[in-house]
Amino acid sequence: MNQRRLRSSTQMRELTSTVVLNHKKFIQPLFVDESLSERKMIIGMGDVYSDSVATVLDTIASDLKNGISKFLLFPVPGSKSEDEFNFSFAASVVRQIKNTFGDNIWLASDLCLCSYTSHGHCGILNHDHSQLLNYETVSLLKDYAWALADAGVDCIAPSDMTDGRIRCIRRHLDDSGYDQVSIMSYAAKFSSQYYGPFRDACHSSPNTHGLKNRKTYQISPLNLNDAIASAVRDAEEGADILMVKPAGLYTDIISTLSKKIRKPIAAYHVSGEYASIELMAGAGLLDKEAAHLETWTALVRSGADIIISYASRHAKEWIGRMEV
Repeated sequence: MNQRRLRSSTQMRELTSTVVLNHKKFIQPLFVDESLSERKMIIGMGDVYSDSVATVLDTIASDLKNGISKFLLFPVPGSKSEDEFNFSFAASVVRQIKNTFGDNIWLASDLCLCSYTSHGHCGILNHDHSQLLNYETVSLLKDYAWALADAGVDCIAPSDMTDGRIRCIRRHLDDSGYDQVSIMSYAAKFSSQYYGPFRDACHSSPNTHGLKNRKTYQISPLNLNDAIASAVRDAEEGADILMVKPAGLYTDIISTLSKKIRKPIAAYHVSGEYASIELMAGAGLLDKEAAHLETWTALVRSGADIIISYASRHAKEWIGRMEV
């Protein structure tokens, strides 16, 4: 059989392609740092910056002009603590963004304590920092979720990976009259080496004498069953969208979940994955635009319904001139 006839021209390749990219399915991450008065470069991240409260509005306005209207916010507070946190900065950023852009954008906010804790972990630790305390952490996240919902966020995105947090947050939001606020769960979040630039931007690297990493609460890359069980649990507890993070190295997880769970799957192409393309492009080792498009194609092909990419702001332009 001659398969080459299906590849014979651009028009034929367009007609027979099984994957279609759409910029409306993309989410752009945003970093807003309370300590900044102007934008700050993030090492290895190309045209992705940490914004100040003032500059993030310009960033969003620019992204809207480029066809991107969905955002995932990472608020970075100016102070840290062991166990007492003030969520007013994050709430104020959400309120300012939504008051400025209203329903012209969809705004999700990350929900985690890693930027708030002095030790850099995603929740409350016990006295000798040897364990993350699940109940105490979930209780704080519930309050944080309420503060974000009250400020007008469209979606809560819990990234901490504690047990039972989706059920607790969903119930608290519903009981508080915020049943319209959706939850995009970091359902299969792996303990990965590919979060480096992100942790630099969020000042969230673990730095305690106890837990040296997040292996006790994030998923091992060696455990497929844990990833599936965590995602199934989050779906049953009320998550509306299930996220896999990182994305490019875990397309098997995306594929498995897309077949097993009838809920939208978001693939987060994380900072280290993004930076690897940017750095290789800077060294002349690949074509940046083509590499991002190839990555996005692989994610959609594996079953992703939504793509979270630091290059989302270029998606409409790049997809529009993509050579099939």
